[in-house]
Amino acid sequence: MKLLHRVGYYLGGFALGLIVLAFFLNGKKVSCDYGPEARVLKNINLKQIQYSEIIESAISNKKIDSVAIRDILKHGDIDFSKSDTRKKPCGIYVVEGNINKTEVLLTVENCDSIATIQTIDWP
Repeated sequence: MKLLHRVGYYLGGFALGLIVLAFFLNGKKVSCDYGPEARVLKNINLKQIQYSEIIESAISNKKIDSVAIRDILKHGDIDFSKSDTRKKPCGIYVVEGNINKTEVLLTVENCDSIATIQTIDWP
C-alpha cells in the first residue's frame, strides 16, 4: 500500500472520530481543567462561598461588588508563591485578578465544603 493511501485512511478515520466525538460531547458542560491553577479555581467555585467581615463591609460600602469577586474567582490567577496550600485544616490561596483595570489580590481559605474570602488587597 502506498504512503499516500495510508495517510488518506488515517486522516479519514481521524476526521470520522472527531465528528463522533463532537456529536457525543455537544451541549455538555465539559471542561479540561488539567493545570494546578485551573483545578484549584474550579474546586473553589464548586463550594459555597462565604465572606469575612472585612469583605462584607467592603461590599456594603460599595468598594467592591460580589459579582466582581466571583469573576476574579472564575478567571483569576493563583499566586502559589504567596499561598499556603498545605496549611491544615484549610489551605490558603492568593488569587490575583482585575477590577476596572486595577489589580486586586483575594485571600481565600479553601476548606472541605466552604471557601471563605478572607481579605482583599489593592497593591
